[in-house]
Amino acid sequence: MPIASLMGPATAIFATLMGPPRRGDDEAPSTTTESKGTVLFDGGAGRRRGAPMSFRELSMIDVKEVLRRLQAGQSARQLARDGVVDRKTAARYLVAARACGLASDTPLDEGLIAEVAQRVQARPEPSASEAWAVLEVQRPRIEHWLRGDRPLRLVRVQELLAREGIDVSYTTLRRFVHKELSWRERPATVRVDDPPAGDEAQIDFGHVGHLLVDGARKKLWALVVTLSVSRYMFVWPLLQQTTEALCEGLDAAWRFFDGIPKRLVPDNMSSAVVHASATDPTLQRGFLEYAQARGLYIDPARVRRPQDKPRVENQIAYVRERCFDGESFESLHAWREHAVRWSRDVAGARVHGTTRLVPRDAYEHHEKPHMQPAPTTPFDVPVWSQHKVHPDHHVQVARALYSAPTKYIGHQLDVRVDRSSVRLYRGSELIKIHPRVAPGKRSTDPSHYPVGKADYALRSVDAIRRRARDRGQHVGDFADKLLAGPLPWTKMRQAYGLVRLCDRYGDERVDALCARAIAFGVLDVPRIDRMLKAAMRVESEAATEGRVVQLPLGRFARDPASFVTRPRSRRGDGGAQ
Repeated sequence: MPIASLMGPATAIFATLMGPPRRGDDEAPSTTTESKGTVLFDGGAGRRRGAPMSFRELSMIDVKEVLRRLQAGQSARQLARDGVVDRKTAARYLVAARACGLASDTPLDEGLIAEVAQRVQARPEPSASEAWAVLEVQRPRIEHWLRGDRPLRLVRVQELLAREGIDVSYTTLRRFVHKELSWRERPATVRVDDPPAGDEAQIDFGHVGHLLVDGARKKLWALVVTLSVSRYMFVWPLLQQTTEALCEGLDAAWRFFDGIPKRLVPDNMSSAVVHASATDPTLQRGFLEYAQARGLYIDPARVRRPQDKPRVENQIAYVRERCFDGESFESLHAWREHAVRWSRDVAGARVHGTTRLVPRDAYEHHEKPHMQPAPTTPFDVPVWSQHKVHPDHHVQVARALYSAPTKYIGHQLDVRVDRSSVRLYRGSELIKIHPRVAPGKRSTDPSHYPVGKADYALRSVDAIRRRARDRGQHVGDFADKLLAGPLPWTKMRQAYGLVRLCDRYGDERVDALCARAIAFGVLDVPRIDRMLKAAMRVESEAATEGRVVQLPLGRFARDPASFVTRPRSRRGDGGAQ
């Protein structure tokens, strides 16, 4: 009886493929091994007969080769002899191929090959273990422990479960949280496409070494600016990460590129960003003014999200190793010259690993025509701060004083300081623009003082002279003579007192007394005050008694002869007569 008639259908097909048996074949051990649903087969036809085969996974191209040979009428023995697959594997693929309708003239397209491979290689999912089922019941609690406000360590989760009688190994627990909860698994990501040419530049700071400055060892930082499309890079060494240093480095980059992009992507460096936010970041005012002056739009990266600026983030280590390590320069200027040369001749002339283009050539041909014009003048970086207006009508800025109107006393003002001016703001209202003065000096606008207080505060000699002249001709002449000395400030209080006498006793009376005082050369305001008080007392007494009396004219009404001095006569002994 034929062998095929004694076997089932699949075994019959296998026997047909085997061909007539040869001596020793029945006793030969099987050389096919399968593990956990993965079909493996030997890796070459030149192996020694009976030697164990090496195992490898059967790929789609290998399945196609098996089917192609089966269509050509090759037997399983021949496939095994040629090192394609062993005989049992060939039989399984033949059964699957006939089930899918494979004939000798059927085209081997991708769909048919995938269907045959799926029939052979598919295996049912293994049933969950008992420990896995127990952990599935505790899944909500485990997830809460691992992702709560204070996430627990996995070993602590194992201890809490064991306390409740759930005894699972750490390895099983770890496999469970990785597969079911994606705990600490690196999430899948997508590759973001490059922006349009000339649209974006990404910047970052990196620590690259140290530099001796006046005997002190200071950190040396590098500002790295990378254009997102061409990957052309600029490196600028600096010692500080201030707003002024950042703007200086960016201007150097625009000169290097001979153009400015439309958008800048920094991280949340304090010199550029005051308050970090994924949706509404607050930019530093001085840096925002720089962006407005250069036509830039600022798009800060999110906090602890280096993937928001990958074009520059991945270059920091490269810059540190290839530009700075092993080099030694004695000045910051020398470091900057070296960094500019390296950016142009090394980093700019290499073939970039991602784009496979030379960044410098790619920039010149594809990106530079889309850049904005480079700046021609340096930017005066302003410093913004808040200061309170003190009762003396001044704010203290950079150790100097600047005046503000009376109504702002006690208020906080926004102050903008640059090299030449100081601007005071109340919200969006510009209050005053002062010229910047040296520390210890002050800039005062007299109109900021209350009416009548400015001249006194500024100690203006001309102002008090004008006020005295307005009260009368002789009052003005008296004030001119009073303040005509080499130190007029020492007589200013008497001049103010003279004006106040006019307010108290009237301009005509004070003007008449000033005329007599000038005639007799007496420039003494307190004496005029006493004379006016005496005259007022006499007038008051006369009004009380109802009689008319002549006012005392004081010493100025005396006979001039009373002021004449007689010459002394001398005796022989020198005594006076």
